[in-house]
Amino acid sequence: MTTYLRVDPIACTGDGLCAELFPEWVELDDWGYPIIARGAIPEELLVHARRAAEACPKLALTLRVESG
Repeated sequence: MTTYLRVDPIACTGDGLCAELFPEWVELDDWGYPIIARGAIPEELLVHARRAAEACPKLALTLRVESG
């Protein structure tokens, strides 16, 4: 299975918590909105990705799992 991190730009309010919890994959633009790294999240970083998605105050950050 392959896991990707996605951000809903409409729901996001730029709190920046995702970048604090998952700096390996998320950086913030000049206005504090997340820029998500492209590609599949490595297995060893999935725990950090889940923590960031669960902590998002607007639920704008989600994990998408694809099989195959």
